[in-house]
Amino acid sequence: MADRCCAGKSGKTALNNPKWRRVLWFALLVNAAMFCVEIVAGVAADSRALQADALDFLGDSANYAISLGVAGMALALLKAATMLAFGLWVFGSAVWGFLAGSAPHAETMGLIGALALAANVAVALMLYRYRTGDANMRSVWICSRNDAIGNLAVMGAALGVFGTGRNWPDLAVAVIMAGLAIWGSLEVFRQARGELAAGT
Repeated sequence: MADRCCAGKSGKTALNNPKWRRVLWFALLVNAAMFCVEIVAGVAADSRALQADALDFLGDSANYAISLGVAGMALALLKAATMLAFGLWVFGSAVWGFLAGSAPHAETMGLIGALALAANVAVALMLYRYRTGDANMRSVWICSRNDAIGNLAVMGAALGVFGTGRNWPDLAVAVIMAGLAIWGSLEVFRQARGELAAGT
């Protein structure tokens, strides 16, 4: 998930490796694209779990951008604020869904969840050769691996919705993932503010 595992701990050895940078660019583009796909599909399917998983892609793309040096710490603060706002929105939406929501579209959840899983597995496979590199390389690979687990949780929620006809499996996964996104945004806030303070 987009909390501590992709915190953008830059290492000079990793950042100076052209192959590593190409993989990070690929990961950044995939995650940014999947954020757009999942947030649109999540709203269309009325799935809070898909919306929460989209947050994870947003957080990862922000952290890859920071690792690549294409986003400064001031922009990191803005991205953290965006993650926090989306996280609170998904969390509030999930609470509202517990009170008055209808069951989301399970088939859309499953299809988009499978697409997200394929995207994260592709990124993880490209990062696999770097899993024993420096701390930055290892953390990014672990992050992609954990993201795939989150995608499996969304697919499990889709099966739960399909089998029960109720919305609670979707909402339970959404609450957990939104909570992780909120925690991750606070971590990025702390890291970015600390680095900004150190640079002044």
